[in-house]
Amino acid sequence: MNTEELIASNLKELELNSLLEVTEAINNNLPEESLYKIYHFTLLANLKIKKLALFVLEDLWESKVCFGVKQEICDQISLEAFESLTKTTAIDRNLPESEYFEYAIPVLHKERILALVFIADVTQSKMGISGKSPTTFLEAITNILIVAIENKKLARKQLEQEALTRELEIATQVQKNLFPKQLPNTDVLEIDAVYQPHHNVGGDYYDYVQIHEDVFMVCIADVSGKGIPAALMMSNFQASLRTLIRQTDDLEKIVRELNYQLVNTGNADIFITFFVAFYNHKSKELSYANCGHNPPLMTSRKGEVIELSKGTTVLGMFEPLPFIETGHLHDIDSFDLFCYTDGLTEAENQSEEEFGESRVEKLVKAYAKSSASNLNKKILADVERFRDGKPYRDDITLVAVKLKSNP
Repeated sequence: MNTEELIASNLKELELNSLLEVTEAINNNLPEESLYKIYHFTLLANLKIKKLALFVLEDLWESKVCFGVKQEICDQISLEAFESLTKTTAIDRNLPESEYFEYAIPVLHKERILALVFIADVTQSKMGISGKSPTTFLEAITNILIVAIENKKLARKQLEQEALTRELEIATQVQKNLFPKQLPNTDVLEIDAVYQPHHNVGGDYYDYVQIHEDVFMVCIADVSGKGIPAALMMSNFQASLRTLIRQTDDLEKIVRELNYQLVNTGNADIFITFFVAFYNHKSKELSYANCGHNPPLMTSRKGEVIELSKGTTVLGMFEPLPFIETGHLHDIDSFDLFCYTDGLTEAENQSEEEFGESRVEKLVKAYAKSSASNLNKKILADVERFRDGKPYRDDITLVAVKLKSNP
């Protein structure tokens, strides 16, 4: 065996050892940081590479391996001129990077650039067997490493997505359990509700509770934020409310206690708008408190529409509440009540005009003779026509209550 054949044989063995070390590390499912370290030392020890810089495209370009030059030099490399490379290229001598490196090597996967390698001090005798490019093996081993790491990222994202999907399923079920299983639909009382989340789960809530034979409660609420955190916060809120209304019918006390519990959750970024009303069939009195919520609309027997706005500010922002005033309507044996969250009024059309409160009031008057369920359906239909395909910006909840005098 002559000298050239011996060098080629030794180099081939070093390349094989390098490939085995990297693939073994990949097969052992080592973390990415460990893979980069093995790549670093394998190239340095087996292939005697003197200068190398490896950059990987995460959300931004990140320097993963740098040796033979100072790290600050690697950090100063501008990659924009190399992002369109499709094959190994000698670095233009007019570029500042040529002072330190000879070649720029792109790592592509399905025509998408994943990484860039800069290398110097490359010779035929050092880097490849006779007849091959001096960067051929480096290209191959880098591609194996980067594609393996990319596959690990994709697998991790898939697992994260599956976990998120399971969390959403749980949160969706939790939220469904917040809402009453049945709403009354009798000759005296009809209540209908529509909940339309912006995403799978949201921060809107409504409820109806028959406290005892003569008194029922109806409420609606909207937590700031969306998604799982909002749904979980609303779950806690519902549990607190249902506990309180079994203990007292003092609306002021209920509101103050709910506010206290929200403030002391430790989450200063979450607030809740809330409207709650008690109706007593025996005394014919409706008592309510509006905590920063869109004022529900009550239609009297004379056809007048009034806003139920007395109450306080949003819950969870101040402790104690700066003020509170409960509303009381007497001698009413029949009424229509329409409650909604701000996803309704903030729905926009293609001209970015909001649906607005005035439209809601006009529709409530126009559909006054409709049943509770038909009122909700007609208002949603009007919003759909108004949007003309423009996506909703928030959750929408509608609660329609129709109380008729005893026959």
